[in-house]
Amino acid sequence: PSRRMPTLRSDDEVAELARTLEQMLRSLDDARSETEQAMQRQREFVADASHELRTPLTSILANLELLQASLEERGDDEDHAAVGSALRSSQRMSRLVSDLLLLARADAGRTSARRECDLAEIVAGALAEVRPVATDHHISLDADGAVTVEGNPDELHRMVLNLLDNAVRHTPAGTDVKVGVSREDGRAVLEVTDDGPGIPAGLEGQVFARFVRGAGPADEAGGDGTGLGLAIVEAVASSHGGGAEAGASPQGGARFTVQLPAVGAGSPQATVSPHG
Repeated sequence: PSRRMPTLRSDDEVAELARTLEQMLRSLDDARSETEQAMQRQREFVADASHELRTPLTSILANLELLQASLEERGDDEDHAAVGSALRSSQRMSRLVSDLLLLARADAGRTSARRECDLAEIVAGALAEVRPVATDHHISLDADGAVTVEGNPDELHRMVLNLLDNAVRHTPAGTDVKVGVSREDGRAVLEVTDDGPGIPAGLEGQVFARFVRGAGPADEAGGDGTGLGLAIVEAVASSHGGGAEAGASPQGGARFTVQLPAVGAGSPQATVSPHG
């Protein structure tokens, strides 16, 4: 729409058509500019609001944790349960604010501090965090030694954690979840597969969309998820120069693959396969 029609000297039907098209293009260009400005203001608002909410939420969480510990010492079960409920709600709110802030920064093209880090080590750390709350799943890791990438360890940890949480949340007890970290053709490849029911029909093309979950949009589906987990996976992968894909696993379940640029991909690595 930003292109302009050539100015014609004649005053015939072709010139009239050119003037009409020119007016239409200018209107479209103006509308597009207004839309882009509105979207930019929305991104800035979400980023600023999320950032400002983090400080009071941190204070609320700290005070609730202290109050919970105090009530536990006094043996006040009723008040302890009420504070525990408030603490869990505040923790969910804190995670949501952090997710919105991460997505807003990605939308605005803001990059966080980066350094060389081992993706396999980050995956192992995320697995250690998930295993205690996923005892009814069999989670295994297969890593090709150290797989170095240039990135933000906290964001990469969040990305891996969301993939694992997604696999555990949407598969029945007893499901096998396999995590692989490898280096292929100069790329660091993270793959999470399961033998569960797979991606629901009709959602294959929108699993990375925001506020979309297995049963539909987050405001219509059950459960306590927000529908932002896989959107964050894609946002973190893209901001690190890579991408994320979803498909079917060889076992018939779901497979999520993330590819990132690897650092020092030419050096040989030993293969290790720790299982848990």
